[in-house]
Amino acid sequence: MKNKFLRLTALSLALVTAMVTATSCAKAEGADTKSYSIVNVSYDPTRELYAEYNEAFKKHWEAEHDSKVEINQSHGGSGKQALEVANGNPADVVTLALEYDVKAVQDAGLIDEGWVNEFPLDSSPYTSTIVFLVRKGNPKNIKDWGDLARDGVGVITPNPKTSGGARWNHLAAWAWAQREYNNDETKIIDYIKKLYANVLVLDSGARGATNSFVENKQGDVLLAWENEAFLSLKEYPDDYEIVTPSISILAQPSVAVVDKVVDKNGTREVATEYLNYLYSEEAQRIAGKNFYRPSNEKILAEFADTFDLKINLVTINDFGGWDEAFKKHFADGGLFDQIYKQD
Repeated sequence: MKNKFLRLTALSLALVTAMVTATSCAKAEGADTKSYSIVNVSYDPTRELYAEYNEAFKKHWEAEHDSKVEINQSHGGSGKQALEVANGNPADVVTLALEYDVKAVQDAGLIDEGWVNEFPLDSSPYTSTIVFLVRKGNPKNIKDWGDLARDGVGVITPNPKTSGGARWNHLAAWAWAQREYNNDETKIIDYIKKLYANVLVLDSGARGATNSFVENKQGDVLLAWENEAFLSLKEYPDDYEIVTPSISILAQPSVAVVDKVVDKNGTREVATEYLNYLYSEEAQRIAGKNFYRPSNEKILAEFADTFDLKINLVTINDFGGWDEAFKKHFADGGLFDQIYKQD
């Protein structure tokens, strides 16, 4: 009887051990297959880019971490998007049109100082520039910035008060005028006034401006992100063509983790890897396929037949950086407000 009891006790202990082991494994497996959800608040023309990139990142994350992640996207005018995040729209990451818009989120206390150095190349994983999209055959013979101020030329560009792309447009035109008029600011401002007098509609974001030009057939020329122009050309090859002006600007979209949100949500690791993976060769090729210029010089060279790599580009540093450029040109009461006065 005693031996039988001992055998039963040993069997019971073995069963308990097995159950504990199984339960521990189940918990570990459950932990490994945890699902994450993050929000990427971006600007208008990145819709196609992130639709493709998000699928690639999901596969990368699951393979590396044995867990799943869902990415929710928000798109709109970059300045407007930044304001909404600053006012409480819960973004885990922002991928905006320019550094100044990310700084607006930082100034709201949501992003820690030093974000610009968190990722390579000033946290700018891809770049772009500003070109002209005109109708096939270029009936108004638009070749350079000076042509935008001619009588009878209808210009489409978004509103610099809400759109990051519109700010790049404005500064690129200003850079041309600086060279053309030998830094004579009176003549530069006169030119910019004439350009905006030809603007038919100021949409809130770059995609809205593209729709005004392409879908609604307004205007003779669209001041466009390079990627927006190429997307329109890809969709309507018989209707449009791209004109590269003699001078443009290096547009550097910026990305950042929204520290206060990821710490609250427990998503810092996945959000950081989401932005870091933008620099991978896979992601850089996705950027190139979607007509953004890869920051990886080797990958950029693969798209030399797509992009004009010899274009003369000024940078935001030529304007004293974004703080100075914004204060002079786009702040309330600044040059844009003085120049563009709607009836």
